[in-house]
Amino acid sequence: MAQRVEAGYQVFTEDGGEEIGAVREVRPAGRPEIVIYLENHGEQLVPLAAVRSVHDGKVIVDLAKLDPEVRRAIAHAHDAERPGL
Repeated sequence: MAQRVEAGYQVFTEDGGEEIGAVREVRPAGRPEIVIYLENHGEQLVPLAAVRSVHDGKVIVDLAKLDPEVRRAIAHAHDAERPGL
């Protein structure tokens, strides 16, 4: 990782893609995970091993390394949005 993950960073599944949430908490040493708030779903644990890159206040996660429940939540992150607003 180019940078360390910090609370408040935006979370994406690909660089240049649509934001899916934000980092809420970086767990203390010995617990290699972060808590992210996923849009339209709430808080989820993400292992640091699933973080592909960190730069410019962005965290890019690797979908293949995420729990199936988290992948389902990501797939529906923007379901509640209304076009044009």
